[in-house]
Amino acid sequence: MNIQRTASLWMLLTVVTVTAARAETPDEAFEKVRPLLVKYCVSCHSAEKKEGGLDLARFDSFAKADEDKKLWDTVLGRFFAREMPPEGSPQPNDPERDELRKWMNSMVKETGACDKIANDRNTNFYSGHVMSRRLTRTEYANSVRDLLGVDVLAVERLPSDGSGGEGFDTVGDSLFLSSIHLEKYIETSDLVAQALWPDKPIENEPARMRQKRDEIAAHVIPEGTAPREVARQKLAPLVRRAFRRPVEPGELDRYLALYDRAVQRGESHLAGMRLALQGILVSPHFLFLAEPEPEKEGIYALPDHPLAARIAMFLWSSLPDDELLAAADAGLLQSDDELKKQVHRMLQDPRARALGDNFAMQWLGLNPLGTTVRPDPNRFPDFTNELAAAMRAETATYFARLFAENRSLVELLDSDYTYVNEVLARHYGLPEVQGTEMQKVSLSDRTRGGVLTQASVLTVSSYPLRTSPVLRGRWLLEEILGSRVPPPPPGVPPLPTEGEGSESLSIREQLEKHRSNPQCASCHSRMDPLGFGLENFDPIGRWRTETAGKPIDATGKLPSGEEFNGPAELKVILLNRKYDVLKHLTRKMYGFAIGRELNKFDDCVIKEAMEKLQKHDFKAEILVEHIVLSYQFRHRYCKK
Repeated sequence: MNIQRTASLWMLLTVVTVTAARAETPDEAFEKVRPLLVKYCVSCHSAEKKEGGLDLARFDSFAKADEDKKLWDTVLGRFFAREMPPEGSPQPNDPERDELRKWMNSMVKETGACDKIANDRNTNFYSGHVMSRRLTRTEYANSVRDLLGVDVLAVERLPSDGSGGEGFDTVGDSLFLSSIHLEKYIETSDLVAQALWPDKPIENEPARMRQKRDEIAAHVIPEGTAPREVARQKLAPLVRRAFRRPVEPGELDRYLALYDRAVQRGESHLAGMRLALQGILVSPHFLFLAEPEPEKEGIYALPDHPLAARIAMFLWSSLPDDELLAAADAGLLQSDDELKKQVHRMLQDPRARALGDNFAMQWLGLNPLGTTVRPDPNRFPDFTNELAAAMRAETATYFARLFAENRSLVELLDSDYTYVNEVLARHYGLPEVQGTEMQKVSLSDRTRGGVLTQASVLTVSSYPLRTSPVLRGRWLLEEILGSRVPPPPPGVPPLPTEGEGSESLSIREQLEKHRSNPQCASCHSRMDPLGFGLENFDPIGRWRTETAGKPIDATGKLPSGEEFNGPAELKVILLNRKYDVLKHLTRKMYGFAIGRELNKFDDCVIKEAMEKLQKHDFKAEILVEHIVLSYQFRHRYCKK
């Protein structure tokens, strides 16, 4: 009896164990959630009623649903934010919501892709290849500055760079080389050479340039040393740093030949040095980030020197320094520990300010501030070039210091400090600050703090004559939350860009009327409330409590049902969505670093970065470290 009972128990246990161990198939999981999709989603998102251009009714099987993972990532974000289903529609209960979220998470999750790069064999689109590209004009200017101590006004001298991929100018596909570029490079190289080694002393010469000239000391010819030998000694380290790698045999002779040509024409030693330097500065080895092209197609680990260049361009928008080149010379950059060490060191360096000046300005769309984006000068005479520069400097400094001090990235959304100089402190009504340098100051209340309440952001997201809840709301959705807003449907009349509303309707009332159009409601119900939360800031970012003699109404209600009044309460809501914000930042920074459009093989890198950030209190250095250590950053797909 005991034997029979034991046998029965073992059989039962075996059945239970096998049943429990059997994983639910993707088809079974889909059939489980499909009734929920039909119940809560299809009424708005079907072939007949494609709100937001979205048709979910077409997914009647797992196979069809699995064809569009990117779509489910978008749906998951809207669902997680409780924007779907919209307020007023039937809402899933908590178990149903958990079931839907779990399934959508499984749809967007990529497994085993963190050690892969997209290529022609594993994807039907070609986006894993990083093109060898020329330097952007920012990288060119920074490289000349760090190599020679000469400041090049690249924005004025060089043609503008296009953007691509994730919206940055570091994408090779958009960095074409034209005859105008060549002409400007030659012209600029001559100006740089003349500035470094002038025939006559320069009045009020920048200290950095004088220091570099003394460091190179090409003008000093020791007694008993031939001038040509001095030229060889001084040009060799310049070529090495300019080309971001060791000098190849015979390579230096090309530039010595230029030196010889000038001397043979009867020109001076310094004239020969200038001509040789011009040759270096217009060389493809300086102007281009050329990575190795093996004979066979495939994915290759980057050698140390191209990897060093990638790291330096990512963190400094400039060339590697001697310490990073020395690590590359020694073959140390294939080590994770060495890469972590270099990342930590480089983020402490003043050159890492480029993360603010270059990456953050592009990510947040602030480069046009003061040029193509300017408030009306008659309405806002206080907006000067000096103030515009201070606005940009606040955001750039704030962002760069987050990484230099390894602070929490959550402070992008809110903090109790900012950086101002005398002009900006006066603009904000803060206690007096002296001088033009940006200084850290404490904030007494939470109406400011974080990037979204900085004057740079508030100005670029306004019209020249008035604020715009739509522009500001769209900016928050797209640049901070990473939620794409489609263009307005055709035939919808635009809102006025002047004044605070019409004689009969305020801007808020006009937008409420606008949202009554079903074609407009799906986007404006998300954008407008966010923008209204920032209405206490005028078109140039000054605090105000009324406009046109009426009190400011900074209340908002999101599709999720969340309500707020003013920027401090709005920031609380955004802090609750910090995962979405920092995931978007991660994607943007990764795209900037890698220099191409991202694809499904990059999703795993972003997911792992978020896991690490959560474990380490969202510390800024963790994000940079993860990007640099990623397989995709350290490898390259070469197409033949």
